[in-house]
Order: sequence, then C-alpha cells, then structure tokens
Amino acid sequence: MKQFDLVVIGAGPGGYVAAIRAAQLGMRVAVAERDKPGGVCVNWGCIPSKAILSSAWLYEDMRNAEAFGIRCQGLSADYGAVIRRSRKVADRMSRGVTFLFKKNGIELLPASATILSPTTVRVGEEEISAKNILVASGTSVRGLPGIEPDGRVILTSDDALAQETLPRSVIVLGGGAVGVEFAYVYRAFGADVSIVEMEDQLLPRTDRDVAKELEKALGKQGIRVLTSAPAKKFDKVTRTLTVSSGGKEEALTAEKLLVAVGRKVLSAEMGLEGCGVEIERGLVKVDDRLRTACPTIWAIGDVIGGMMLAHKASAEGVVAAEAIAGKEVRRPDPDRIPSCVYCRPEVATIGLSEEEAKRRGIECKVSKFPFTALGKAVASGHTDGFVKMIADEKYGEVIGCHILGVGAPDMIAELSLARSLEATFHEIGRTVHAHPTLPEAIREAALMLGGEAIDL
Repeated sequence: MKQFDLVVIGAGPGGYVAAIRAAQLGMRVAVAERDKPGGVCVNWGCIPSKAILSSAWLYEDMRNAEAFGIRCQGLSADYGAVIRRSRKVADRMSRGVTFLFKKNGIELLPASATILSPTTVRVGEEEISAKNILVASGTSVRGLPGIEPDGRVILTSDDALAQETLPRSVIVLGGGAVGVEFAYVYRAFGADVSIVEMEDQLLPRTDRDVAKELEKALGKQGIRVLTSAPAKKFDKVTRTLTVSSGGKEEALTAEKLLVAVGRKVLSAEMGLEGCGVEIERGLVKVDDRLRTACPTIWAIGDVIGGMMLAHKASAEGVVAAEAIAGKEVRRPDPDRIPSCVYCRPEVATIGLSEEEAKRRGIECKVSKFPFTALGKAVASGHTDGFVKMIADEKYGEVIGCHILGVGAPDMIAELSLARSLEATFHEIGRTVHAHPTLPEAIREAALMLGGEAIDL
C-alpha cells in the first residue's frame, strides 16, 4: 500500500494549491481527481468563462469603435470559434496544473476517491494510506424541481460553456454572478436575453446601490431584468417559463433556458460520516484550522460553505496545508475576501455593504465617487459605475468597498490589501496614485470620506 503524508481529494483551486503548499512544507502528497486537474474553476468555470467574456468585450468594443475614430467594416462574430478558443485556454491551464504537480513531486491519481477509514483512501481500485486527508471536492451544477437541465433546451453553465451555436433568445434563470455573466455574453453577441431573479435585486447580498446601477446598465444593453420573480414552471414544448412578477403571472418564451440558480455540494457517498465527520445540510463542518471532527480529516472550499469562490478555496488550501504542518494559522476572514463579477460593467466588492454595516450596528461613513468624474474612464469611454467606500466612524478603518465599472476586479486588490492592513480612509487618501488611472477613483472615494475630494 502506498503511503502519503497527505491525500487531497479534488484538484480544483483549493485542492491543487493545498497540495503544492504541503509539498513545499516537505510532505509526500497525492491528489485524487476524477476529472481534469484544475477542477471546475479551470475546466468548467472561471477560466473558460473569462475567455468567452474576453471575446465578448472585444466584440463590443469593436462594434463601438467608430466613437474612437476607428471604422470596422463587415464586422462579424464566429461564436463557435469563441467557444473553441475558450476550451483551448482551459486545456492549457489544466496542463499547467499537471506540470506544477510534477514540479513539486505530487502524485496525481486520476480516479474517484472514497474514504475507507481516517487514514485509508480508495482511489479507483487502489487503496492508499494517508496520515492526513484533505477534502476539496467542491460542487456541481444543479437544477430546480420540475426544471431539470437536459443539455438541449434547459442548459446548465457547463452546457453553455460547450455549445458552439449562439441561441437566438435566452432566458437566464438566476441573477447571480454566473447568470449575469452569461446574460452579458449572449446579449453582446446578439441574442435576445431576459434575466429572472427571485430575490429583489441582481447579485443578492451585494451592496444595493451596485445592484441597482448594474440593472440599469444591463437594461441599456437591451437585457430585460425581472427581480422578485420566482419561477413557477417551464413548458419544454412551447419553451415558455412562467414566473410570478408584480403579483401576477407572466409567461416568457425563448429558444433556451439557462439555469444558473447555484450549485450543490459534493460531500455525499465519500465515506465521511463513517469517520465521524459532521455534515450539516450537505456542508462539512470544520474548526478555525479547517479540521473536521475526525482529527486526520480536513476540508476546504465550497464543500465547507461560505463564499463559493476559487480564491477563497485557494486561501483555505494554504491554511489547511500549514495547519497540517503544525503552523499556527486560522481560516480566512470572509470580510476580507473579495468577490468579482465579469459582465460589463464589472463588479468587485469586499467587506461589508452599507446595509450589512447597519445590521451589525456599526456607525459608518459612506462615499461614492462616479467614474464620470475620472479622467481615465472618460478617456477610455467607460464611464458607467462608481467606487463606493464604507469606513467605520470611530477609527476611519475601511470596512467595505464596492466597485462597479470596467476594471473593477483588478482595482479591488488595493482594497484587499487595505483590509488586511486595517487601513483607514485617511491612509488611502494620502497614498499617491498614478495619473491617469482607474484606481484614482479609490483615492477620491477615500478623500470624500474626509471631505477632501479634489475631482468632484
């Protein structure tokens, strides 16, 4: 029987990062993965979807090129080629993970894994011994009762990432990050698009000002948005979705229905319960060091709940590996983890929304600096959006920042650092930012909190 210091179940952004960090710390590591290395993020999520979005952004910019003094004649898009390029990008990144495993001496076991005991894992037909086991099994797409995906008319995000024919019309069921991104893509390439969201705003739990402004921006692009509109039923013959909207039922018809209503956790039938691991509503329960109730079994990423984000899983992977090595570490603070959406305008947030700060009873100051007053945004022709900053009244510490606009996911890194350092709006406002750049909007939002804004 092969023996390892750590066996990781799942080679997604949590699992592969944990494996590499553990190998750096001197452990002998194996990773079990039934699909391609990189997990959902690399193969069926973050990476291929961003490749498709990059094509959509470029196509949109070229359609609007005349406003910049550039004429494009005979412009057209080959949607099949867009999808094929995205698959090549995903395959390249997956091969990169395989290379990193080889570089770090990690054994990749390409099969499903079942935990037989606290120190034994069956991978495929082989049993292996592990001093520690790390569960990073992630999630899979899910449907709704009565609206189950079939890959033909009712699509999941996995289906949407692979289908090379652009539908003429699409109803996107779910106004979260996945739904909004696909709605933008389909519309950018010319499809008729509606978004149906049962909550009272797009991107539920995102700052309300951001959600409202994003809805306006998508509306200007021709995307119809229905909020507070739970789905009742879908007729596959007529391709009609019935929703409850404004106290009455409304029927929407489209060629395709994309179901983007969340994901289901992959924790069942792994043998966890037999080892004493506690599972609640499908989620694996862990302590602050990401250890389960079984001392040799650890868990990270989507399978333990919280924000379902690749970088959150990666951060937890590092913590778990270091905890297994005996280092004093704690799981990442969710209030210091950024979240991004890559439609246009893009969205990036970190920390508390204005509503959440009030719910927690925190007295705070709020500012909002519009991109219309930012030189780089005006020069580039992308003036939709703003930077909204929230600081606690007593010390001036920035406790939240919410950015809507082109470049937002890159800009939020400054606020991630600020949150880690417990920076105040005074310190951000006194930090020299290059001109002209988009991050100047962050500085201006900070200056506004102290009544010192220059450009507004």
